[in-house]
Amino acid sequence: MNYTQVTENHINQFKQIVGEEFVLTDKESLDNAAHDETEDHHFPPEVVIKAGNAQEIADIMKICNEHIIPVVPRGGGTGLSGGALPLKRGVVISTERLNRILYIDEQNLQATVEPGVITQVFQETVKEKGLFYPPDPSSRGTCFLGGNLGENAGGPKAVKYGVTRDYVINMEVVLPSGDIIWTAANVLKNSTGYNLTQLMIGSEGTLGIITKIVFKLRSYPQKDVTLLVPFTTSEEACRAITAVYMAGVTPSGMEFMEREAIERTMKYLDETLSDPVSIDLPDGINAHLLIELDGNDDEVLMRDAEKIMATLEGFDTGEISFADTAQQKAELWKVRRNVSPAVNAYSLTKAEDVVVPRANLPALITAIKDIGREYTFNSVCYGHAGDGNLHINVMKEQLPDDYWHKEVNEGIAKIFEKVVELGGTLSGEHGIGIAKRPYMHLAMSDVNLNLMRGIKKVFDPNGILNPEKIF
Repeated sequence: MNYTQVTENHINQFKQIVGEEFVLTDKESLDNAAHDETEDHHFPPEVVIKAGNAQEIADIMKICNEHIIPVVPRGGGTGLSGGALPLKRGVVISTERLNRILYIDEQNLQATVEPGVITQVFQETVKEKGLFYPPDPSSRGTCFLGGNLGENAGGPKAVKYGVTRDYVINMEVVLPSGDIIWTAANVLKNSTGYNLTQLMIGSEGTLGIITKIVFKLRSYPQKDVTLLVPFTTSEEACRAITAVYMAGVTPSGMEFMEREAIERTMKYLDETLSDPVSIDLPDGINAHLLIELDGNDDEVLMRDAEKIMATLEGFDTGEISFADTAQQKAELWKVRRNVSPAVNAYSLTKAEDVVVPRANLPALITAIKDIGREYTFNSVCYGHAGDGNLHINVMKEQLPDDYWHKEVNEGIAKIFEKVVELGGTLSGEHGIGIAKRPYMHLAMSDVNLNLMRGIKKVFDPNGILNPEKIF
């Protein structure tokens, strides 16, 4: 595709739409939009536009569609697959000004928000009204809700409550043509034609730009219990996950962390953030499960905790810890939420997030470590093991650049092949973007991929919106 460069005339038109102060071409602004949290990629756009509403975005899209200028929507820049990187330069439309919680409907347990609202801000705002928005990515303090929709984010609570797509009822979207649509209606059941809402979720900004979202909410659970369970091996920890579910318990969180993940995170919290947390790591302990139960009945929670304890007696564990206070619970979750930044502070990484049926996690963990030894790279594994979603941070450390870009990628392909062999797929919540694009053929047939390309063509016939992502 031959794209048109942004000209001074285009810049002037954009300024007339949004105001001069919201059209940015200075080096700092372009550099900020050139990267996310994916490796060390750097793709600066030609201009960054901070639009203030759907109509402004629609007017911008009409110009770009007419002149075949590439456009990339951008949220908080926390992505791990390169989904918001402007590979073809052009225009980046930032949603940071679209940051309002427009309406919380307590009677219908719904909320209407803009895509630039930070996830944690939204969660805390509805919590004040006794309401609960469960999707809970580790970057919730900085990521935007629009980006969560683009990647179908999950997080620790997905194991019980589901992922982002399970809470979206309706959305306002600007199409590449500049048309503005609502994808559905603000109702809980809808069998009226194709489900455009769900099609948009997880499409990584390739089909349209989301400008309003209607979420459904739940009542907030009032009580929780948190356990930290040490295991002698990662495989043993992963085997225990299935046993917990077979015992009839559904945790609200079931997080896996191998020893190195905890070690590096404690060091990061102490040295980088001056926010130390201490977790005992005796010799012979190589993995942990962080298990949370929530609800509104203390007796039910304690019964479930006792079932878990009884189930784990059949596994090779160390001493199980109960978090007795809110502070202890917060410290354990602080470690889990900071594993990714801690590992990335230590080494450049390739961050993969694969999913397999949870009973196959032990075989996957073994295969990952075997492949790492074969290709001489180290990996740190952790993730939402309760739903089979494992994060694999492959670390560069002292590996030469050419080896990092060639042989290590071959090793990652081997991991993906094993994932598919075990009945899994390439991503649970990070998306495909550019990071996993070369491997899509491992998980999808040509028929599947061509159907996706056809859908893209219907929505975006000129191919201007977030080009060269996914396939």
